[in-house]
Amino acid sequence: MYGLLIVDDERNIRTGLKAMIEREYPSKFSIRLAAGGSEALELYRGEKADIIITDIRMPGMDGLELIQELNREALPPAFMILSGYDDFQYAKEAITYKVREYLLKPIVREELHQALNRITGELQQIQALNREREEMSKHREEHAADQLNYIFLHPDLPEFEIQRRVVKAGLQLLNQPYFTAVMKGEQQQNNVLKKLWSEYFNRDHSICFEDKDQNLIVIASDEAAFPAFTEHLHNKRLLVWIGISAKTTGPGQVKYSYIQAKQALKYKILQTKPSTALFNYSEIHHLSIPQELPEEEIRRLAHLLGTGRKQEIQELWHEIMDLQEIKRNDISYLENLSRLLNELVIDQVFTSYGEASVEILKSYKKIGYLYHNETISGYIHDAEDLLLRLDGYIKDIKDAHIGHAEMKAAIDYIGQNYDKPLNMATVSNHVSLNYSYFSETFKHVTGMSFVPYLKKVRIDKAKSLLEETHRKVYEIAEQVGFENVKQFNRVFRELEGISPMEYRERVWLHSSN
Repeated sequence: MYGLLIVDDERNIRTGLKAMIEREYPSKFSIRLAAGGSEALELYRGEKADIIITDIRMPGMDGLELIQELNREALPPAFMILSGYDDFQYAKEAITYKVREYLLKPIVREELHQALNRITGELQQIQALNREREEMSKHREEHAADQLNYIFLHPDLPEFEIQRRVVKAGLQLLNQPYFTAVMKGEQQQNNVLKKLWSEYFNRDHSICFEDKDQNLIVIASDEAAFPAFTEHLHNKRLLVWIGISAKTTGPGQVKYSYIQAKQALKYKILQTKPSTALFNYSEIHHLSIPQELPEEEIRRLAHLLGTGRKQEIQELWHEIMDLQEIKRNDISYLENLSRLLNELVIDQVFTSYGEASVEILKSYKKIGYLYHNETISGYIHDAEDLLLRLDGYIKDIKDAHIGHAEMKAAIDYIGQNYDKPLNMATVSNHVSLNYSYFSETFKHVTGMSFVPYLKKVRIDKAKSLLEETHRKVYEIAEQVGFENVKQFNRVFRELEGISPMEYRERVWLHSSN
């Protein structure tokens, strides 16, 4: 279906033309109407048309002015003009603007149809040629992209081999000064960015393709194209970051140019908030690489984990991540800080204490690779959150370990002193634990509170004595720590469901059989 825009200041002519065309071509054209040149221009800018039928004389912007304006487009529409007999001078001028057809008013139906058939026939031929050119251009670009990616993936490739591959790919662009750019947009934007680039910049002076990391790579001869492109994207509300190499000449330098652009793009993390930006290698290549790193401070950070001293951990982390120092130096300084945090702190925690909870591992994935983060402030915040989580995780493990050792001592003490007057205060004091903490921890470790546990220990000992000795019940009651036989009988029946004597009789009867 072709887009058709009819422009005439007379309503009857506009609607009459529309009706004539729709009757003859029920589904061939999508038709819009405009009452003048200004309205037509606005409609066209909102949605392009393949064909424009316009009157010459109209108030405001007339037909010739509209044609002149639209001829500035990279691919202008096909024009058909309408005029009266006394507009011949205007019609002659219109011919100089590549107008395809000229119709006199009143419009003759057959002449209109013939003119539309001629124009659509020409458009079909042009579209077929464009498709063919597009396919050939796409094939050339794909071949060039394959060669360039091969060069990028093989850093030790000798220069003569690079030259051979560049010639084979027809990349004459690299024989003149050029710039390489690495573009990174939001997810799933590459196809949009590539299409926009090809629409607005000459393919003979640039090449646009994806690298192995799904970054969009552009090699262009005009450095000014990149800020112009970011402005264009900004107007379309598209977010993109572009790292640009220094000015380069010669095919043999293309891999270094690519490396420079990638290096420049890394500096986007130093933004305080995500926004479209250009990063030029020529502006950052002079930054120094510090010989010393705050390794001792990072080790001290590792030693603080598990102490519960959260404020001290936070203050030390922000001291290490001094933004002024980071921005003063080459990006490798920040990369090394991130590497040391992983190696000396986080990896050591997992080695010493095992894998953490799922939530902690999720946090680690966010900051384990520095460039997963959009901004440096995001990285600092997420890493701080992980450090505090690890602090709590290690503290819980240490507390559980200490609690387990103390509970073992408490259980051993009960096992050795069950026959004496015991209570929870006595045992908690013996293992030097707070009464409330001891109560909770004891229940967590043994599965029961202190008093039921002590009763069970005493009754288990009493059962052994009932089975193995002929001592009287009251003697056994006293021997296992009960104050009197009445209390012993009540607790024994409570736990075993029978009296001590019934228990002994059953055991002895069973053993005699």
